Amino acid sequence: LISFSIPPGDKVSSISPPAATSSDEEDDSDSSTKPIRSEKKKNPASLFQTGGDPPREKKPKKKAPPRAAESEDETPETPQKNSNKKGKGKKSKKPKEERAPSPVIEVDNLEEFVLRPAAQGVTVKCRVTRDKKGMDRGLYPTYYLHLDNDKKVFLLAGRKRKKSKTSNYLISIDPTDLSRGGENFIGKLRSNLMGTKFTVFDNGANPDRANADWSNVRQELSAVVYETNVLGFKGPRKMTVIIPGMNSDNERVPIRPRNDNDGLLMRWQNKNMDNVIELHNKAPVWNDETQSYVLNFHGRVTHASVKNFQIVHSSDPDYIVMQFGRVADDAFTMDYNYPLCAVQAFAIALSSFDGKLACE
Repeated sequence: LISFSIPPGDKVSSISPPAATSSDEEDDSDSSTKPIRSEKKKNPASLFQTGGDPPREKKPKKKAPPRAAESEDETPETPQKNSNKKGKGKKSKKPKEERAPSPVIEVDNLEEFVLRPAAQGVTVKCRVTRDKKGMDRGLYPTYYLHLDNDKKVFLLAGRKRKKSKTSNYLISIDPTDLSRGGENFIGKLRSNLMGTKFTVFDNGANPDRANADWSNVRQELSAVVYETNVLGFKGPRKMTVIIPGMNSDNERVPIRPRNDNDGLLMRWQNKNMDNVIELHNKAPVWNDETQSYVLNFHGRVTHASVKNFQIVHSSDPDYIVMQFGRVADDAFTMDYNYPLCAVQAFAIALSSFDGKLACE
């Protein structure tokens, strides 16, 4: 289990678990969540289906020869062993033997891959690194996302825009080109003035520049809301994540707002949840023996940080939609499952870095 120890006047933190066993999974929930385990055999896809109109056909099928990278199955017992050993380097040959039959992540067309929902039953395991080099490194570090495997395949890069009234992160499929007008621009993360609400867009056009059939207008891929701690309470963050639902073909329902009053945040605030799914971070449980908060990351998180979190659906808190946590001063693991895509998960992770969070 991971404990979130809270020294007096300090932030919430988390530390790495000892060697995990399959029974650890039950320790991070209280009796109120245990009955839900009987539903775990249900297909998680049903949690995210909202019907809705099928998305417009605009992406070709895979053509280029695939650049294959291994990932690991989402079944709890196996990754516990693999992930605990992976952080210790290449001392043992056993991880390679266990990873051989694992599902393969194919990154053929990078732009298509990072916007495509993860395959059902496969956890896409990634690593986020933060680069603070440069004159303005304190304010505008660059973040890089790679697949967390032997090949370290690059997926995305992100950096906060300068001279922007609110926090505004550009996301690119090129580690060297983070310009708004470049052809590698794939999406952005924008916050409100308080820095507590964030919206994730793809690389479509602003509604002001819509074409006749509205097909070129940007989609909203996600929104993140952090509960503010007005009195400065030091405790675990509370996050709400809003994403578009999935149709019967397990494709994302397009959300293309024509104005700010039709976006994911306003739909959520107005309780208009048609084609919209609400997720939350999993609340850690207080442990009296260790005087700390406890949460199970199955060995994927090893350092204390207020940024560590797991995102779940309230109907099945055992299905981890996404988890994120620190493994070094400037390195973090980021794992995501269906229905998230890499851009959604990376943008949600970037929101946790923002220095204006009033909840910190």
